[in-house]
Amino acid sequence: MRPHDLNRATGILTVSRVVVEVNPKFHPDGKRFLVKAYPKGKKHRRVKLSTQLVAKLAAHSRAGAGPDDLWFSIQLDTRAAPRLKVLPNPEQLGMTEPNDTGRRYFHGTLSAYNAGRCRCSNCGAAFAVYRAKRRASSKDTPRQPRTVDSDGHIPRRWFREHIWIPALEAANLGMHLRVHDLRHAHASWLLAGGADLAVVKERLGHSDISTTQRYLHTLPDAGDAALDAFSKIRNRSRGASA
Repeated sequence: MRPHDLNRATGILTVSRVVVEVNPKFHPDGKRFLVKAYPKGKKHRRVKLSTQLVAKLAAHSRAGAGPDDLWFSIQLDTRAAPRLKVLPNPEQLGMTEPNDTGRRYFHGTLSAYNAGRCRCSNCGAAFAVYRAKRRASSKDTPRQPRTVDSDGHIPRRWFREHIWIPALEAANLGMHLRVHDLRHAHASWLLAGGADLAVVKERLGHSDISTTQRYLHTLPDAGDAALDAFSKIRNRSRGASA
């Protein structure tokens, strides 16, 4: 999605391309992302966005971004590495459970981590600080940090681990959801709210309206919405005749 895809005056978003994440050996230029100049169904789609959503997108737009720049791009953490953690006094943390030989060690020490096999946060922090000091003094070869191969497009795995899963945990919905479930919910809510079936078909990019009809009975209160619509029309007719 790029800024020129959205007409802010009308709120119309044009979907004119699709991005596919591929193995670089299958990309003509050896890259990770392949941009194809046609979306699902090999035709452009135009979707009407709410005024609120258009305003949020406008606010999200980066200063100085051009019309062909990515509206959403991966944001890597380039901050400096955090300082070494200040560890508490091991004598104030208590002792570990006896190991196989019956020995116990103070928490927050290397002995507790190695010999006591304790994996609590204090013992783990003591071991992490020890390794960090060795690397800083060139006694150990530091492990190279993992890099994300991206030209700005957001990889599926990165989005799932850094955006989607944290959002689900924060929402605490009590159920497992896929990103694609948002599409199902959107279609069901539109139809339950009285949206025209043909309009929803075009919005979702379905080639056959029978595919869109599958969403008609996915909400338990869909029948109530139909009865409300019927009651509204009937009462309006009675008022006109009076």
